[in-house]
Amino acid sequence: MNTMAPILTVKEQIAQQLRNDIISGALTPLSKLNEQALAERFGVSRGPIREVLVQLAKEGLLISKNNKGVSVAEILPKSLQKLLLEMRKKIEIYALSLIKDEITAEQINRLDFILAELQQAFIDNDYAKATLKDVEFHQYLVEEAGGEQLLNIWMPIVMRMRLNFQPGKHEASIVNEHSAIVDSLKQGEVSTAIKLMRATQY
Repeated sequence: MNTMAPILTVKEQIAQQLRNDIISGALTPLSKLNEQALAERFGVSRGPIREVLVQLAKEGLLISKNNKGVSVAEILPKSLQKLLLEMRKKIEIYALSLIKDEITAEQINRLDFILAELQQAFIDNDYAKATLKDVEFHQYLVEEAGGEQLLNIWMPIVMRMRLNFQPGKHEASIVNEHSAIVDSLKQGEVSTAIKLMRATQY
């Protein structure tokens, strides 16, 4: 399992910040994005901003329409939300199946740290941060186990899901599910972690 964190380019950093703004609710569904305003915010020309907006549209986070500009995607119907959840779980279960006995103490510590931050965000009623930490937890598992290729498949599914997510409604379930998965990995029980991931609801 890879433990090296990638170094992000300026364009990748902008894309990640806008993803965070969208999934945390700082940018709400159907809100419009202005290239010039974003260029001024990030201190770059409009070219990189335009490329980032195209990328996020491909990921399903934004919608681009001729003569209407770019806006945050709208919330999906429940049937599609359920479909995305099943797709996400299949990828994460596959990632866990790759771990076998290779998980390290460093990786367990990282998962514990993310989980502690998730719990603290709920204690602080900071649901925007809780959403980001929930995504970070699952992203870390997928990237560490499956690498960049698997992460690139997983990312747009999860980003689109999180437009519909309200973590404050599921606080106890989210924390319990994550804690149980980490506990199983600590014990080297990957098969149990897979069963727990399959049973997750959020």
